This record gives sequence, structure tokens and C-alpha cells, in this order.
Amino acid sequence: MPASGVTAAAIAARLSAIGLPTRVEEHTRFTTVEAEVPETLSAESWREVLDVVAEADRFGLLATSLNGRTLWAAVRKTVPTTGDAGGPGYQR
Repeated sequence: MPASGVTAAAIAARLSAIGLPTRVEEHTRFTTVEAEVPETLSAESWREVLDVVAEADRFGLLATSLNGRTLWAAVRKTVPTTGDAGGPGYQR
């Protein structure tokens, strides 16, 4: 498992321990963790959640009236530093 997968799995485990159901997805350049956040999450739990997602490269919260609140965190996969890693036209 790539390092991003290990980090994402650790984030997912910690969020699950707080009581948030999570899902982890692998993508080409990053691994994501998503969790549904209930309206009743306490301020103390929010602080824990923020400590957890701070381990990710990016994170955010999507809130809609239709789907509730979804927390997301993304961990970048390591890009090889030699050769044509990204293909033609790839910029770092």
C-alpha cells in the first residue's frame, strides 16, 4: 500500500473512533477519506476531527440541504522524481 494509503487509512480509523462512518477511495494522484458529519457533533469532537484531518494535504467540509455534511481529506501520492512521471505536458 502506498504511503498515501497508509496515511488515509490512519485518518479513517481515527475518524471512525470519533464515531464518524468513513470511506476511503484511491485516485490517480491522491487518496481520499470522506465521512458524514452529524448535526449533533460536539465542539470537543470537532476539535478532535480537525486534529485528525490536519494530517492530510487538503481537507474541507461540504454542506448541503440535501445531503447533510460531508467531511473530506485528501493525501497526495508520491510522484517519482525521475523520468517522464506525469507524461507529456505534466507540470509540477
